[in-house]
Amino acid sequence: MSILVKGLIKKYGEQTAVNDISFEIKKGNIVGFLGPNGAGKSTTMKMITGTLPADAGIVEVDGIDVGQQPLEIKKHIGYLPEHNPLYLDMYVHEFLRFCGGIYGMSGRGLKNRVADLVELCGLQKEQNKQIGALSKGYRQRVGLAQALVHDPSVLILDEPTTGLDPNQIIEIRNLILSISQDKTVLLSTHIMQEVQALCNRAIIIKEGRLVADQSVNELTEEKEKFTIKIELEKQADLSFWTTHQEVNTLKLVTETEYLLETTKDIRKEILNWVTQNDVDLVGISLEKGNMEEVFHKLTQNN
Repeated sequence: MSILVKGLIKKYGEQTAVNDISFEIKKGNIVGFLGPNGAGKSTTMKMITGTLPADAGIVEVDGIDVGQQPLEIKKHIGYLPEHNPLYLDMYVHEFLRFCGGIYGMSGRGLKNRVADLVELCGLQKEQNKQIGALSKGYRQRVGLAQALVHDPSVLILDEPTTGLDPNQIIEIRNLILSISQDKTVLLSTHIMQEVQALCNRAIIIKEGRLVADQSVNELTEEKEKFTIKIELEKQADLSFWTTHQEVNTLKLVTETEYLLETTKDIRKEILNWVTQNDVDLVGISLEKGNMEEVFHKLTQNN
């Protein structure tokens, strides 16, 4: 087990920021860690990395107890905090060598590792610039490179794409995917499309408590409601389906595209009807929900 969190609690005076959270993450997974502002995400991530002590509970990374071995654990974790801490007067190469030195790296091994990271993180054109002269997107790349310099098995990324433009967000997403092949990634974000694009699982917390821990597919499958998309070669009369007992609504999207909201998956019935009525079908698919709807439903104030 790459990450084990059991009964984790953190209080600030009378306020309980993290309230008895437990979860496990296996190697090779990218897990979205979600919640509204103030839910306890950053606090939990800081406790996992050993930068903030827990009041109660157990955190283990690669089988090592974070509370008992806080320095040893840092060899296994790469951490990119929400506010990317960079020395703006340093050059990219200089900064990465400095970070590697903190982990005891030196000589040709460090030089080669920095060269590899510059290429991996797409910093070739920026490597001889001062960090303060870089755009925010490239600063995030430098932050990811420093988190990877010691080749950790676990990556903790707190809001890695905040403040980036759409092109930069896609670039950072692709970078995360490319570096996560043999690592465990815990990713905090407010961008729900990011969760669906990157993560195979989502952990959602609200007011310090865990409210969901499922695969993204399971979370976005609306059990009480189905949306079926029908694409036709040419316009046809689908009014028959407005009287079907399992159909709530029939919506015309374009002249040849329809959306049916149903109480069950009736694609097989639709296919039979299409065949019997010589309707030219191009495609039929079951539309899933989206993470914005799931997130709102689980975290809204009742």
